[in-house]
Amino acid sequence: MSKENKRQEALAYHSEPTPGKIAVVPTKKYSSQRDLSLAYSPGVAVPCLEIEKDKENAYKYTAKGNLVGVISNGTAVLGLGDIGPEASKPVMEGKGLLFKIFADIDVFDIEVDTKDVDKFIDTVKNIAPTFGGINLEDIKAPEAFEIEKRLKEELDIPVMHDDQHGTAIISAAALLNAVELSDKKMEDVKIVVSGAGAAAVSCTKLYKAFGVKSENIVMCDSKGVIRKDRTNLTEQKLEFATSRDLDTLEDALENADVFIGLSIANILTPKMLKSMADRPIVFAMANPDPEMEYDLAMKTRDDVIMATGRSDHPNQVNNVLGFPFIFRGALDVRATKINEEMKMAAVKALAELAKEPVPEQVNVVYEETKLNFGPEYIIPKPFDPRLISKVPPAVAKAAMDSGVAREGITDWDAYEDALLERMGNDNKIVRLLIERAKNNPKRVVYTEADQLDVLKTAQIVFEEGIAIPILLGNKTIIQELMQEIGFTGDVEIIDPKSDDEEDKLGKYAKAYWQSRKRKGITLYDAERLMRERNYFAAMMVNEGDADALVSGYSRAYPSVVKPMLQLIGTAKGVSKVAAVNVMNSSRGPLFIGDTSINIDPSATDLAKISLLTARVVKLFGLKPVMAMLSYANFGSSNHPQAKKVKEAVAYLHENHPDLLVDGELQSDFALNKEMLTKKFPFSKLAGEKVNTLIYPNLDSANSAYKLVKELNDTGSIGPIMVGMRKPVHVLQLGASVEEMVNMTAVAVVDAQQQEKKEE
Repeated sequence: MSKENKRQEALAYHSEPTPGKIAVVPTKKYSSQRDLSLAYSPGVAVPCLEIEKDKENAYKYTAKGNLVGVISNGTAVLGLGDIGPEASKPVMEGKGLLFKIFADIDVFDIEVDTKDVDKFIDTVKNIAPTFGGINLEDIKAPEAFEIEKRLKEELDIPVMHDDQHGTAIISAAALLNAVELSDKKMEDVKIVVSGAGAAAVSCTKLYKAFGVKSENIVMCDSKGVIRKDRTNLTEQKLEFATSRDLDTLEDALENADVFIGLSIANILTPKMLKSMADRPIVFAMANPDPEMEYDLAMKTRDDVIMATGRSDHPNQVNNVLGFPFIFRGALDVRATKINEEMKMAAVKALAELAKEPVPEQVNVVYEETKLNFGPEYIIPKPFDPRLISKVPPAVAKAAMDSGVAREGITDWDAYEDALLERMGNDNKIVRLLIERAKNNPKRVVYTEADQLDVLKTAQIVFEEGIAIPILLGNKTIIQELMQEIGFTGDVEIIDPKSDDEEDKLGKYAKAYWQSRKRKGITLYDAERLMRERNYFAAMMVNEGDADALVSGYSRAYPSVVKPMLQLIGTAKGVSKVAAVNVMNSSRGPLFIGDTSINIDPSATDLAKISLLTARVVKLFGLKPVMAMLSYANFGSSNHPQAKKVKEAVAYLHENHPDLLVDGELQSDFALNKEMLTKKFPFSKLAGEKVNTLIYPNLDSANSAYKLVKELNDTGSIGPIMVGMRKPVHVLQLGASVEEMVNMTAVAVVDAQQQEKKEE
């Protein structure tokens, strides 16, 4: 894309269809005159009087507790300089957007038309009662130091100049990990800082808090090394002035361990980089062009650990990793300030998160085969969904421990759940499922392990202790792919077509032939079929060489289900199998059946499907609350399609009275508890929150779960096969790695339950 095209794209983005990037959205009902009389006069007077009695009630009755002011005077906007308050507004709106999407914090952006420090401070102080916190943005140094310092002293809400502290926090987390990977210690490393602005000063102060010694720091500005014998140094520069006999950046970098760049593009040369110590650390954070191009640094030295401010290279130092989550933690305990303890807690949380296994969805977003802690991954990626549940709790706890929190948190698990729900990441049921699987991992055979995504799934479940994978497929291809993604470990690999497996193949073929010899299967047929992975894998489960099976990633669903029914068969007392999908919706988990197997079930079949689906709900530790769906409500139609649902419900009521199920029902009544209770108070579902939907046929069930999944970007687990004699689970064609990991956890839990039954 040409420069002009990019310019036009940026202008169109900001102007169409509605100018700007943020808006105010009501959080209360406003459809009736009654609603409006509560929202404004006369009803609004009541909370006003309560707040008059106690100002803290503003947090209870207004949006103050989740509202941050992003405030600037436009004197240091990105790399554009002093462009004025109006021109800074797109940046401030952008900051508000980031606050919202990353931490669900509401923002008013305020652009103040003054360069006078006292007037700016007075303006912010006068409007501060509106906000739960203040984010100062794009204010030039040295004024920024005084403005932040005085506002922190004079206000009783969190104030942070993100240009200073955001970069400091993220780069400090990266530095801790880089120093560890370099096999060095913070108290020993020699650091050279190129730049002496607000961000450089704040970064260096924070590095000192983590152990870097003053005598090991050299700071440079546009005039060269900041030395104690220089005159007219600001208070901030004087703190980092050195008495060493150094004049230039080149002098300072000789044998230095770390280069911190917060200055200008291409100031670091290959000669300077070569003069640094072994395993040098280079953070070239100037934007948009770093102090040294990443590719040039890699070409110059192969032992360098490098970070930049750019997203197109590894280790981006991006402030969005910090400010949304720091303010989230501060707001949630009503902190009076953001202090050093809170910033250091954020640093440690970010550094530790980079060492944990990376979710596959992060690999997908960043088009990485596999991110692992190492020189090219020392800080988390901005779209890592774990940030919201890791950083705010660390910040909130530090606020409480350091005495600046006005509200406490006692149930940290509940707080973490609330954070995930706040961001629409309500994956609690998935986390519980995976934790359950980890308690007693089982052997799971993957029939398509020479497919990259299947192998990545096996790697995740192996590394996280969810399951013990057994890999079926071409051994050479699997081993090459394992090397590519860094999958190491003692994992069994089997190629059913290999001569090495002749003995096992013969054993399985004979067992299969014995079970099917009176159904037209010859021993030759059995031996031939055993060379097919699905047949081989099914016999592994039958013969106890594996506990569960996951297949179907690269094959049509019916072609995989058929051999499973032939070889594994249905459980004792079960004549009909079904498939259930679990949707991680905003209202909680929603179980949908039958989504994959029975095309047009009879009334009897529907009843059986309902009972099988109830087992799945219980497998997840929940009580089934089931609606049998139709286009009709409780006998409103005599069409056979409606009548069969009614008959299925009648059978369940008579034979399974303890099962909370009712119908036939339209889906809106099933999902709207108030509407159902008002219209059909006689229903067993009146006053209940339905968590299970049984559809009358495969057309409706399969379409429904896929619509929910795609329209609402809702996570899905399934289809979970239920009614089989052994734990067998067939994926939808082309399932994602995340879906396969979840299905593996289901298979493990299924195998755990099977083991309990056998005992």
